[in-house]
Amino acid sequence: MHILAIIRIVGILIMCFSLSMLVPASVALIYGDGGGRAFIETFFCCLLVGAALWRSCYQHKEELRSREGFLIVVGFWALLSVLAVIPFLLFDELNLDFPQALFESVSAVTTTGVTSLSGLDHLPKSILFYRQFLQWIGGIGLIVLVVAVAPMLGVGGGQLVRAESVSPSKDQKTLPRIREMAKLLWIVYSVATLCCALAYWFAGMSLFDAVAHSFSTISNGGLSTHDANLGYFQNSAIYLITSFFMLFGGCSFGLHAKAFANWKHQPLWKTYFSDPEFRFFCILQATFIAIMCTGLYLSYKDMSIMDVFAQGTAQLTSMSMTSGYTLFDFNELPSFLGVFLIFTAIIGGCSGSTGGGLKIIRVLVVWLQFKREIKYLVHPNLVVPIKVGDTLLSPRIIDGIWAFLIAFFLTYWICVFGVILCGMDGSDSMVSVFSLLTNAGPGLGSASTGFEGVTDSAKYVLSFAMMAGRLEIFSLLILFSPTFWKT
Repeated sequence: MHILAIIRIVGILIMCFSLSMLVPASVALIYGDGGGRAFIETFFCCLLVGAALWRSCYQHKEELRSREGFLIVVGFWALLSVLAVIPFLLFDELNLDFPQALFESVSAVTTTGVTSLSGLDHLPKSILFYRQFLQWIGGIGLIVLVVAVAPMLGVGGGQLVRAESVSPSKDQKTLPRIREMAKLLWIVYSVATLCCALAYWFAGMSLFDAVAHSFSTISNGGLSTHDANLGYFQNSAIYLITSFFMLFGGCSFGLHAKAFANWKHQPLWKTYFSDPEFRFFCILQATFIAIMCTGLYLSYKDMSIMDVFAQGTAQLTSMSMTSGYTLFDFNELPSFLGVFLIFTAIIGGCSGSTGGGLKIIRVLVVWLQFKREIKYLVHPNLVVPIKVGDTLLSPRIIDGIWAFLIAFFLTYWICVFGVILCGMDGSDSMVSVFSLLTNAGPGLGSASTGFEGVTDSAKYVLSFAMMAGRLEIFSLLILFSPTFWKT
């Protein structure tokens, strides 16, 4: 294994990340809240760490294999989460210890959207902006940006992107060059963020809130600049805008890139609806929204139809896209709706999206296999291949999906027992780990009110769960296999 080449690339990635500290530093300067010093110090710290790693191995430019790509991704995301802690520790207003700061950092970077902070309305603008900006970086993955604009990596970017998102439909053959694809993905992501910010601003948000919430909406992160979260605004237009852009972020960005790259030759709607995962996604979301809105209408007689539709759509979309925005206390919702919201987070968004969960494509394949097994019971000798659209799925892909499901639930129970040993209640442990492993954020029980009272040791386990969910389990678990480390 080319360890020195890996260290060199991680160093470059860390140096790229250090530049992001200049953005919240500029916000601190604009608002004069005194936070600029913390971000400038973090900038130099990250720059020095990255430069030291790069300089020690700068001559090692060996071609990387897939397993080196996995190690780079996991190593970078782990180191990124630790370095992103520094501003949280330097702000006296936060008064956080390291476990709390790490939990907040991992929550933002993995776009999980939970927080251990309170009094958000009174915190400096720069630290609020920083939390939102971390989500935006984590949403599409800083690695995609680096692959797009940093050819000095000295290797093809395919290994890094493949390692970051293990998905049965990650290949976009219409976009053959990984660097060109990454550039297009980043353009789509940035333009969507700008459109979201403008829509929020026109709907009544302040400019600061509009920009900050556009970061967490497109990334499906769900952190807010207010303690009341999205409910602070009491604005149906804002709720509907949020729903639209969360769904946009929950669609495959590879599909977005393909649609906008070919819009001159084929209508956008045709590109989207020719994709079987997108069609299944639309059917599920429309069904979920209808169930949620009907439940609210029957349960809350004092809500108007417009309020039911706007709030029900926003809350449902937030959970199904694993965003984490909240309009309701889940513990006060009718039991059916509370559990239903948790269920939608299991499925999550499309592959290649900013959403978490199991991913639509995996659920679709499992559903197709379920229907095939029913047919086998009736006609045992029938040959029924599993096809997604016009693509015939190989047994290897189907086996990989089932292996992912096994790994998902194995990781879930390991983390549940881990937080129980750290002193957390059993039922709260099950719900909390589930909401963090799916990167959904809020849940039932204590998971609906935040994680301020969770023990420090439990925060480490929960941070691991968030990271495992962000890297889709296998990218992280593969490092624990002895086979991985054999030459």
